[in-house]
Amino acid sequence: MRTVGLITEYNPFHNGHLHHLRESLKVAEAQVSVAVMSGHFLQRGEPALVDKWRRTEMALAAGVDIVVELPLPWACSSAPDFARGAVQALDALGGVDALCFGSERGVLAPLQQFADFLHGQENTVTEKTSALLRKGVNYPQARSAVLADLLPGELDPSAIAAPNNILGMAYLKALRQTDSAIQPLTMQRIGAGFHEERVGEGGIASATGIRKRLAEGQAVDQLLPLPVWPVLQRAIDDGQHFFPDRYSLLVLAQILRDPARLTDCWLVENGIENRLQSVAEQATDLETLISGVKSRQLTRTRIQRLLVAILLGLQRDEATALLDAGPQYLHLLGASESGERFLASSRKRRSLPLIQNFSRVHSSLKRCYGVDSPNYLLARRQLDLELRATKLYSLLMKNWSGAARNRDYYEPLRRG
Repeated sequence: MRTVGLITEYNPFHNGHLHHLRESLKVAEAQVSVAVMSGHFLQRGEPALVDKWRRTEMALAAGVDIVVELPLPWACSSAPDFARGAVQALDALGGVDALCFGSERGVLAPLQQFADFLHGQENTVTEKTSALLRKGVNYPQARSAVLADLLPGELDPSAIAAPNNILGMAYLKALRQTDSAIQPLTMQRIGAGFHEERVGEGGIASATGIRKRLAEGQAVDQLLPLPVWPVLQRAIDDGQHFFPDRYSLLVLAQILRDPARLTDCWLVENGIENRLQSVAEQATDLETLISGVKSRQLTRTRIQRLLVAILLGLQRDEATALLDAGPQYLHLLGASESGERFLASSRKRRSLPLIQNFSRVHSSLKRCYGVDSPNYLLARRQLDLELRATKLYSLLMKNWSGAARNRDYYEPLRRG
């Protein structure tokens, strides 16, 4: 039973994701697909449009066989940490044969060359980029300038600027860093670009464009696979979706409540806490906060990630310890019949606990690691962060049912 891994956010699942799923199964010659999917907070530092269980239902409805959560802080990190956490999750499941990702041209060799070069020059690139940052150059420009100077003549530095290629190279580096036996594969991305709002070839729009259409009250049903749209429609009709106004108020409250504690938050450094406090005094919404804090050295995405850390109370030492150690357990969100057969057959090859029933999560972690183990303490940190993210995400929904907010304990496994 050959299996292909997909690293995803599905925010929401659209026609482009369906193309990725089908092409991945084809190029990998696989019968089973495994999606490692971000939870309630995403790689660019944004809350998800709908919760992780609704997005799991969308994925299963479209034909994905297994959905496993990529936990914080990997899900809300820059490309290297995001990629490494996802690759570690796929490896830990045992039995995943290939990883297939989208790229601009759909050709693996040049991306592998870039990844190999960057792996060998990582310290040099970091040092030279940091030197330019200190001179006032913004991060994207600094990194592009360093790479243009260092890259061999046969490698085109413009390829590194494409969002899908950036993530693709991060996956290739992560596979190498973790000594993974998973085979890398790529397929060409088609349709609208990463952040474009137009509808491209095959009725494929970007997730960004779809979310914008939804916010404006436009129809998006033709941009999602037929079985997926009813899942999203129900969530929207019920008000079970992200409501930006609540997010901005909660973030501003956290900043203003105790400014001294900002210095301990993940990604809050180099005096940015002073700027945050100053701007928050007059900010009226999230956009004015981000725009006021943004600088040449601080990208919008990094600001969004540190705002998530502030909302979650994610401390620097907590995030660093988890990122250094890697995921300590995996949360199974959904599976089809084929997915359940794969999980049963690969159980002995699994290297991390796979949690389905959270009523037994503590005993499972104790049994795996032992209560006095450093890994058990790390697993508890990961668990506390996941539970916190779920509870706080419920405050960001337009409507809340009034049920208990610790949903990880009572939401059932989604079945395809």
